[in-house]
Order: sequence, then C-alpha cells, then structure tokens
Amino acid sequence: MELEELKLDTPAVYTIRIVGMLDEKWSDRLGGMSVTTTSDQDKQTTVTMLTGRLADQAALLGVLNTLYDYRYPLLSVECLSST
Repeated sequence: MELEELKLDTPAVYTIRIVGMLDEKWSDRLGGMSVTTTSDQDKQTTVTMLTGRLADQAALLGVLNTLYDYRYPLLSVECLSST
C-alpha cells in the first residue's frame, strides 16, 4: 500500500491488537471487525486481535475510543490496505 492512497475519508482494512480478552459479541460494537483471542501461557497474557474493513478514519477512531473507554491497553494499530 502506498501512503498516498490512504485518506481520512476512505475505507481501509485495519488490524488492532489489545491486551485482554474480547469475545465475538464485541464485533458489532466494534464496526463489524472480526475478533481473535490468543493466550500466552508463559507470560500469562491474553491478546485480542481485531481485523476488518472500516469506512474511514472516523470509524477507526470510534473503535479505538470504545476500547479506551473499556480500559483495554492498545498494543498496535496497522493499516493493511486501503480500498
């Protein structure tokens, strides 16, 4: 993906990683993103990965604000592609 393709008002596919456990019920609340949770037994840590297409960066901000409101620590946000 080239940086020029990414605009504030265009759809894009994102992956967001957080510390903590979310189940699939959160998908609707988080813009329809898919929810995948993994556990690291050695570190006793649970990481949830959210992946999906969001309408624009305002929608991305809405997802991030929801996670913040529920106090989930953010590990990473990555734009995989713009459409």
